[in-house]
Amino acid sequence: MLTVTTVNVNGLRAAAKKGFVSWLDGTAADVVCLQEVRAEPKELPEAVREPDGWHVVHAPAAAKGRAGVSVYARRELEGVRVGFGSSEFDGSGRYVEVDLPGVTVGSLYLPSGEVGTDRQDEKERFMAEFLPYLKELRERAAAGGREALVCGDWNIAHQEADLKNWKANQKKSGFLPAERAWLTSVFEEAAYVDVVRALHPDVAGPYSWWSYRGRAFDNDAGWRIDLVCTTPGLAARAVKAYVERPATYEERWSDHAPVTVVFNR
Repeated sequence: MLTVTTVNVNGLRAAAKKGFVSWLDGTAADVVCLQEVRAEPKELPEAVREPDGWHVVHAPAAAKGRAGVSVYARRELEGVRVGFGSSEFDGSGRYVEVDLPGVTVGSLYLPSGEVGTDRQDEKERFMAEFLPYLKELRERAAAGGREALVCGDWNIAHQEADLKNWKANQKKSGFLPAERAWLTSVFEEAAYVDVVRALHPDVAGPYSWWSYRGRAFDNDAGWRIDLVCTTPGLAARAVKAYVERPATYEERWSDHAPVTVVFNR
C-alpha cells in the first residue's frame, strides 16, 4: 500500500505546539505533504525539521513568514525539484516535488486570492503557468514509467458539493466561475483525477477547511479545497480516502484537517 496525506498546517511552528508532532508520530502515511509552513528550516524544532524515520525537503518562501511547502517521506528521495520553472513563483514557497519509487509527488500551495486585489491577479497568473506544467509533469512521468500525484491546498472548491455555503460564495475567490473552470481543465485537459471526489461521488464534502470565525467547524460549514490529484493509473489504485477531522474544535492544530488517500501498489 501507499498512503499519502496532505495538510495545510497554517504555520508549522504553531501547529507543532498544538499537536502536529504527536499526529506525525502516529500517522500511518508513507508520504506527508505540508503547505503554509511559514518558516525557514532553521527556525523549526529538530523534531519537526528532520524527524526520525523521515526523509524531508522544505521549500520556504523568499518572503519571510509566508507560504512554504514541505514533503516528508519514509523512503529515501530519488529526486527533488523546487518550483515548476516559473521565474515569478519558484521562490515563493508554493510548490515542491519529489521522486519516489514509481511515483512523483508534488506539494502545492496555490495562492488564495481576493477579488478585486493584486492577490487575485497573482492567483490567476499562477494558475495560467501551472496548468501547462501539470500536463508536462504527466507526460514526463509517463515517459519514465511513473505515475504523478499533486496534492495540497488548491484554494478552489470545484463544485457546489465542495462547500457548505456555496450560494453565498459565488462571487468570492475560491469559488469563482473562472477558477472552477480552471480546475475542470486540470481534470479534463491535463487528465488528472480528483481522487477524493472519485471515491466519494455523491456526498457533500468531505470538507477539509473551516474558518476560525463563528461556529464554522461546529456546524461543518466547510470547504473542500485540499485535493489529491493523480494521473489516471494511480487513481485507479486508490482504495480509500478520508479527512482526518478532529473530534472537537479544541483538538485542532490547524484550520485545515489532513486529507489522506490509500493506494494499492
